[in-house]
Amino acid sequence: MNTQANENFKFQRIIAIVGIILFLVKLYAWYQTNSVAILTDALESTINVIAGLIGLYSLYLSSLPKDHNHPYGHGKVEFISASIEGALITIAGVVIIYEAIGELQNPKTIEKLDLGLILVSLTAVINYVLGYYAIKKGKKNNSLALIASGKHLQTDTYSTIGIIIGLIILYFTEISWIDSVTALIFAGFIIYTGYKIVRESISGIMDETDELLLKEVVDYLSEERRENWIDLHNLRIIKYGSTLHFDCHMTVPWYFNIEEGHKEVDALEDAVKNHFGDRIELFVHLDACKEYSCHICSKTDCPVRKHPFQESLKWTMQNVSLNKKHNSSL
Repeated sequence: MNTQANENFKFQRIIAIVGIILFLVKLYAWYQTNSVAILTDALESTINVIAGLIGLYSLYLSSLPKDHNHPYGHGKVEFISASIEGALITIAGVVIIYEAIGELQNPKTIEKLDLGLILVSLTAVINYVLGYYAIKKGKKNNSLALIASGKHLQTDTYSTIGIIIGLIILYFTEISWIDSVTALIFAGFIIYTGYKIVRESISGIMDETDELLLKEVVDYLSEERRENWIDLHNLRIIKYGSTLHFDCHMTVPWYFNIEEGHKEVDALEDAVKNHFGDRIELFVHLDACKEYSCHICSKTDCPVRKHPFQESLKWTMQNVSLNKKHNSSL
């Protein structure tokens, strides 16, 4: 298990343990108050516990080394984990709506509301802080599973805040329907967040292009471009958990021998890893330049040039994705 994967796994383990503890706290708060709103929050926490355990197992699998059956590693399981977690978040929103409507129709007497407010408020603070650090670490280590867990914890906080607001108003006004209406509003937000997580995980499973990442790569390589890198095309980026798999075709002078070509590949790999770190896997196919490449080749010491240099081809997200060598636009 590499350093990033180990960090992700340990943090997810903390999330799972804390989720179980907070679930028990909310159950105790419901037992003391008889509040359906707090019961709703506790029911959502059961999903937190399940999602935390699923996330923990997915991070364990994604950290396993490549094998014969998984030549690209096991990182894709993080997308599956995130999609399940997003679905569970959505289900939690639906459950909250159901329980809130039920409470509107059949309100119950609430007891020891001050104790319930203290306990539930404490769980909200812990969830939000833990979610914040989970998202921060997930973005740092490029772990969708950890980011999804963090978002789940924070959405749980938002729903808890809604319930707290309702209970505070109820505490001072004794208007019993207010907490249900507040919970309904936050349930809509929770469902939307769950949808976004599912949508992002499905795009990862389907290897959908991450345009922001692609633009970052193209802009960076344009800055690091060497004169022997005549052309770059058929660039593709695939996510495998915390690993990013790059492959592309690079055009170099046709008269380069294998060693010279390899030096250019090594330079490209060093440039990419210098920017993105060791989470990169890079596979480069070398193409030999053609006669029409002279128009976009800025190499000043080319001994076999047949046509004058006309313009430097600007690399864009569109042209580096094409599976063909480029020519001058003049």
